[in-house]
Amino acid sequence: MASGGSQDKSLEEARRLLEETSPADAEADQLPRLPSGFYDAFVLKGIRVVQALQPGTLLCHFTVPSRLLNSGGFLHGGATASLVDLVASAAFTAAGLRTRGSPLEMNISYLDAAFADEEIDIEAKVLRAGKAVGVAVVELKKKSGKIIAQARYSKYLGAASSKL
Repeated sequence: MASGGSQDKSLEEARRLLEETSPADAEADQLPRLPSGFYDAFVLKGIRVVQALQPGTLLCHFTVPSRLLNSGGFLHGGATASLVDLVASAAFTAAGLRTRGSPLEMNISYLDAAFADEEIDIEAKVLRAGKAVGVAVVELKKKSGKIIAQARYSKYLGAASSKL
């Protein structure tokens, strides 16, 4: 178990990753172009890191914005997958681990719908972190406890050596 001070530092790093993403606004007279960090900010705007329940377990609250709805009027599956990727990555950070790569695999079961302005909880838990690969589970739930989506997620953490 991490000490209280290092757990607080890891939680702050996770909070910085998820809550403080704010790309610069594009100038109206420039060609339309996505600024650096646009995608993460588009998905993450409004997410709140509540707590690191223990090292490697992160709980977030998120109010579903209308910009992330599909044509059926509920949270888009791609947005759900992005939330899984980003919150799971932050859970690795909250565990004191550095990630250097893309996800290796995501398996998401979509079980219910979330609608505009609905408050949901996103909980990510690191199951295992080896030298190069980490595995986490992520669950998106309604306030009623009904599960919206469950995911199993693996990510390249990076080798300890820089001899790649």
